[in-house]
Parts: sequence; C-alpha cells; structure tokens
Amino acid sequence: MQEQIINNTPLLTNDATVLGLLAIILGLVFYTSNSSHPAFKKFYKYVPALLMCYLLPSLLNTFGIVSAELTQVDEVAKYYLLPACLVLLTLSIDLKAIRGLGNKAIIMFLTGTVGVVIGGPIALLAISGIWPELLGVSGPDAVWRGMAALAGSWIGGGANMMAMKDIFEADGKIFTIMVTVDIVVANLWMAVLLYIAANHKRIDAKSGADTSGIDQLIKKVEEYERSNKRIPELKDFMLILAVALGGMGFAHFAADLLVPFFKLNFPGLKEFSLHSKLFWIIVIVTTIGLSLSFTKVRNLESAGASKVGSAFLYVLIATIGLHMDISQIVEAPKYIVIGIIWMLVHVALLFAVGRMIKAPIFYLAVGSKANIGGAASAPVIASAFHPSLAPVGVLLAVLGYALGTYMAFLCGQLLRIIGS
Repeated sequence: MQEQIINNTPLLTNDATVLGLLAIILGLVFYTSNSSHPAFKKFYKYVPALLMCYLLPSLLNTFGIVSAELTQVDEVAKYYLLPACLVLLTLSIDLKAIRGLGNKAIIMFLTGTVGVVIGGPIALLAISGIWPELLGVSGPDAVWRGMAALAGSWIGGGANMMAMKDIFEADGKIFTIMVTVDIVVANLWMAVLLYIAANHKRIDAKSGADTSGIDQLIKKVEEYERSNKRIPELKDFMLILAVALGGMGFAHFAADLLVPFFKLNFPGLKEFSLHSKLFWIIVIVTTIGLSLSFTKVRNLESAGASKVGSAFLYVLIATIGLHMDISQIVEAPKYIVIGIIWMLVHVALLFAVGRMIKAPIFYLAVGSKANIGGAASAPVIASAFHPSLAPVGVLLAVLGYALGTYMAFLCGQLLRIIGS
C-alpha cells in the first residue's frame, strides 16, 4: 500500500513550482513561435502556438509530473486570473458592434444545446449494440444516470453537473467515470477548437461564411487601439492591475454576499445557477468591464490592457491543459466511446446548421464551448479568435448556466426512457 501511494505521488506537488513551470512552458512556446529559425517556422506553420500552450501542460499530467487532482493552480486561474482577464478584455468593447453581430451566435449556441440533449440518447442507443448490458439497469449505478449528470456539465458547467447527479441519484462510481469522460472528451474537443481558431480565416473563406459583423467589431477595436496607442509607463501597468484585480476582488466580495442570500431566501433559484459563486463572479466582472467601456478607463486599452488580460488568459489555458490525460482513455474505453459519439452528434449538428445559415466558424466554436465548458472556457475560445471577442463567449456562457439545468433534465429523462 505504501509503495502504491509513493507511485501515485506526482513529481511536483508545490503549486508555486507548478505555476512557475507553466510560465516557462508558455515563454518557450512564445519564444519559439516567434523565432526566425527554419525548424520552428516550419513546425508552427502546421501546429498553432495556442494549441501547444494547451497540449504541453497536458504532458505534465499524463506522465505524472503534476497531478491535476492535487494542484490548485487551475482553481487560482479560474477564480482569480479569469475574472481579472475578463475585466481587461471587456473594458474596450463596443456594445453596439456586439449587437451588430446578429442572431447567428444565439442560433449556434442553441444548436449546440440541442446537440447535447439528443446526442446522449443517440450515443447510448448506438453503443448498446456493442455492449447491451448498459441498458436495462435502473439502480444508482446505471449508465444513463451518470450520463444525465454529464449532460449537466455539457450544458452549463460543474454546478449543473452536481445538480443532475443529485436529481437522478447517480452513485459515486458511475459519476466518477463520467467525470473522466468529461475531462477526456471535452478536452480533446477543446484542442480541436484551438486548432480551428488558428485557421478560422481559411475555413470561413472556404465555406463562404459572412464574417462582416465580426470583422467590423475587430476592426473597431484595433482602430481604437492604433489611434490611441502609446508607450506604456509603470503608472499605466499599475492602473491596469488596479482595475483588473480591483474588479476581481469586488466580484468575489459581492459573490460572497449574494450566494448565501439567494441560498437562504430563494432556494428554488439554484436551477438558474444563482447559488454558484463562479456564476456571480463572471457576471459581475463582465458588468464591470462593460461599464468601464463607457468611461475614460477605456483609455487603458491604449497602454496594453487587453495584452495584459491575454497574458492572464494564456496562464488559464495552460492550467486547463493540466487536466488533459490521454492515458485515461484506456481506463474506461466503453464510456469514452459513448462520450465521443455524443460529442460527434453535437459537432455534426453544429456544422450542419452552421452551413445552412452560413455562420462563421467563430459562432460554431463559441456556441459549442458556451455549452461544453461554460464560462471557464468559452471566453478562452472566443479570445483565441481575437481578444475583442471574449465578451461574446462570456455572454453565451451565462446563457448556458441559465439553460443548463432544464435542458440537462430533459436529456436525463430521454436517457431514462432508453436506459432503464
């Protein structure tokens, strides 16, 4: 037993060391991706630098150098760096331009939701032809119960997943298996989306999608940055940090008051994720950033506010990558296959609808991650296309929180009919 504990202990357990190692990896990726060396130029011609920022940290987890279960670095990034990043990425946004993006973003988001709702039952039916023992089980260890919990994660986030676990009474074993499926399949799709983001112009040109609204939004932000650009001073960086960390701190303070208030006085609103601290933090920092976009604080963009925010974001991407462990695929193959089929239905429906309405690939990517990943990853994908698009990811992710419980419950009922 002692030997097993030793073998399962990661090489690095100090979170400060892990954070430092992630920073070194990010630095190396940025250095090599901007190098003029022929070998690096050829490599990054086919492999996007952003994807490497995600995949290299996953090797730390896969080979036991860092344990994603033990480290708290990802929690620090999610609860501290992400809120600070969102303040900086939204303070220069043009709300009129966002409204000008039209309804295609909402259509693709809802399409992604429907893809998850029908994808689960389809995956369960498909896999039952190979493993029929997965059907006809009604106990707490039934596969359909675990899949119902997974539907909560894939339409909203972790809070919705826990809600579905309790509603459908999934036991600890099947729930743990589905958490593994969530980590493996969702992170594989994340890697694909990062690759898509790096090649979105070529994809949109081939599909003939209308990207004028997105291009106009990006153009406005870039024109504002160019016309007000200046060499930043120490004062500017201190003000940027004050706004970013101050907004983050206020959001935590407000969330600590709002969550207990809603739990005590409005227990029924748990279904809308109003009992989730991260939900309130995301909503509050986004509101702060958008409010500041109407003030002189917006001038901090000319000093590099969005670049500082993007630096925070890359740290978040690296910490998300820590949860990727390819070796987990062999531990529960049949369940991983279920997850892959489920995801393929979700993706196929998105591509089909996207092609019909000629939606830019950006809407597909963000509409998907606003469901599968929520507020922690939707702005990451949006920013991978351009930092000024981060608010679109945030707004759709908040919508995902609201719909998550209801749509996952519907998916769970369909799974119950098929699986029990």
